[in-house]
Amino acid sequence: MKPVIALVGRPNVGKSTLFNRITRTRDALVADQPGMTRDRKYGTANFSDRDLIVIDTGGLSGEIGIDELMADQTLQAVEEADVVIFLVDGRDGLSGGDHIIAQQLRQLNKSVLLVMNKVDGMNPDVISAEFYELGLGEPLAVSAAHGRGIGLFAEALAEILPEEIVEETIDSEAAEVIHKGVSIAIIGRPNVGKSTLVNRMLGEERVLVYDMPGTTRDSISIPFERRGKHYTLIDTAGVRRRGRVHETIEKFSVIKSLQAISEANVTIVVFDSQEGISDQDLTLLGFALDQGRALVIVFNKWDGLDKDSKNWIKSEMDRRLGFIDYAEVYFISALHGTGVGDLFAAVDKAYRSAMIQMSASRLTQILEDAVVAHAPPLVRGRRIKLRYAHQGGQNPPIIVIHGNQTKDVPDSYRRFLTNTYRKVLNIHGTPIRIEFKSGDNPFQGRRSKLTPRQEYKLKKNKQQGRK
Repeated sequence: MKPVIALVGRPNVGKSTLFNRITRTRDALVADQPGMTRDRKYGTANFSDRDLIVIDTGGLSGEIGIDELMADQTLQAVEEADVVIFLVDGRDGLSGGDHIIAQQLRQLNKSVLLVMNKVDGMNPDVISAEFYELGLGEPLAVSAAHGRGIGLFAEALAEILPEEIVEETIDSEAAEVIHKGVSIAIIGRPNVGKSTLVNRMLGEERVLVYDMPGTTRDSISIPFERRGKHYTLIDTAGVRRRGRVHETIEKFSVIKSLQAISEANVTIVVFDSQEGISDQDLTLLGFALDQGRALVIVFNKWDGLDKDSKNWIKSEMDRRLGFIDYAEVYFISALHGTGVGDLFAAVDKAYRSAMIQMSASRLTQILEDAVVAHAPPLVRGRRIKLRYAHQGGQNPPIIVIHGNQTKDVPDSYRRFLTNTYRKVLNIHGTPIRIEFKSGDNPFQGRRSKLTPRQEYKLKKNKQQGRK
């Protein structure tokens, strides 16, 4: 099994930067502001000639509120880890918070590697002297942002990594970040209950839940297994209207959320039942549709509504969400778990439809039946001819139809064909894309070679015309 290392330290010491350096990715959000990382973030790496699982954690500040919840997440990561990388800030020097963290790590009896970050333009021998007080050995001087000292850090890490890992001692999530299975992105506006829903679907407090909009800042991918099936849940940051997004950090969070939609197989769009359907909800929904993602619609906080409010929400849903009538809708309470268990069946159904395999003969037969039932319209006095169809892709299903004058096929007839394929093939929860292609005229731009008799007649006609 792969060794697990956890990155811990005070806020803004460079844990996420080192995480990206080790994993050679940009998965973790990095900004010059404390408290960027809040949830545990897992990644895989080949570092110091070993395959590793790396856990990025939030900063330990000792304050109450959301910082206290971040500390709980960090301690869980430390318990899962075989080696703890304790980062300190070489520029700021030793602080009381570093002493508290060091004391906690000694009590947990973990292998600890002390790393002094941000040593650019400084003498490491001078600034490292005070960190010997922590009693964790000699601090390694690195610059995670620029790669300075990473080679020595890799050698030191290789010396303390365990040779063999007993499978039973590793947390199931940290043990293998593989078998991603069906990727499910949870999206919605801030404070609609996305993180609460993720925790309820996982059956544990995996991500931070706090009564404050914008608690989740980064997209957190969580692989897990349920009844023999592999899934990956992606908790995303809430997306507000563009006019309300001013901070650079929030802009990066929005970008990560949109990337998560693009990479997912199925998207669960969460609405707040107490606030109804807003324009921003429809904007997010439209982005998921543009990416071709399979959809499951969820109205959260349903248990707190009276009968009139529920009827109003359903009427609004029929009025504003009629363009995605193929997506299944669920009314749940993520806090109490009502209706959450039914979401997995909807996800599986939508995923099967998105990955459906369709033969060319079957698609062509459906096309012929549709043309017989309702022929394409006339264009400039000529009938559009649709000859055959074949599959052009999956997730979403793409159907390529060949024929003549296909550029003139109206949108209404495209919708007719889409609904026909959806009904006959029993496709649910995913959009269907239909692409038309016209056959090129092989004689276009070519002049026929005339026979001697044709040339004689053509010359004779021209002479008669001049007379």
